Amino acid sequence: MADSDTMTVFDRALVRRHRDRAASGFAAHAFLVEEVAERLVDRLHDVRQGFATALDLGCHRGELGRRLLDAGKGVRTLVSCDLSARMAGHAPGLRVAADEEFLPFAPGSFDLVVSALSLHWVNDLPGALIQVRRALRPDGLFVGAMLGGETLFELRRCLMEAELELRGGVSPRISPFAELRDVGGLLQRAGFALPVVDGDEITVTYENAFRLMAELRGMGETNAGLNRPRAPATRTLLALAAQRYAELHAGADGRIEATFQVIWMLGWTPHESQQKP
Repeated sequence: MADSDTMTVFDRALVRRHRDRAASGFAAHAFLVEEVAERLVDRLHDVRQGFATALDLGCHRGELGRRLLDAGKGVRTLVSCDLSARMAGHAPGLRVAADEEFLPFAPGSFDLVVSALSLHWVNDLPGALIQVRRALRPDGLFVGAMLGGETLFELRRCLMEAELELRGGVSPRISPFAELRDVGGLLQRAGFALPVVDGDEITVTYENAFRLMAELRGMGETNAGLNRPRAPATRTLLALAAQRYAELHAGADGRIEATFQVIWMLGWTPHESQQKP
């Protein structure tokens, strides 16, 4: 990842439109956010202290926020924030439509900031993490999860091979994701103490590649890279990619596998009471 003055990867306006479009039907495609939200709250159970004020950053329709309110961590004030007002409008607590790269919160506003599967669409991840740290009180906690570089490697490979066969070249048809090895230093750069970064893989099966691609659209997770092809993929290209996918990644039951890599981030705002690394 790089600072915003050296790299702009995503069309943030398009990310918002994708999320707006997905908002009304998101509940039918929320399985991945639901699973990550469940795992994130489980991690919070390992922390003894409670959190009176919390921010759910990139809240979708509140899948994480509702679990947080029921988790017994003492949350009295929850702010649900999403780039898409249509997404945030379904979330619990106080609702805010705002960009993760330009947070509208005063320093020291929260005891806890959580984020489930939104930060992988941020151009300036170091800058966003700095803003998260500033929004936290001393000894405040940030726990985030975003998609990592191994996500959808099967689909990426099959689209590339199909396009290479048909056209003799390839286009970036899946947005890039951060690599796990690159994220570790970002929390420290942002000023967090006691940072922890690790990864999970969640494997999901689908009837075929077309069902997977429809799912990604329903999740609001389709390509928003600035270097994406402006012309949509042809039926011939998609059919060949789907055929290749079935040949390479189908199980005995004929269903294909899709991998989602989740990168976990945890860090505390510095406080004199904390143990030293």
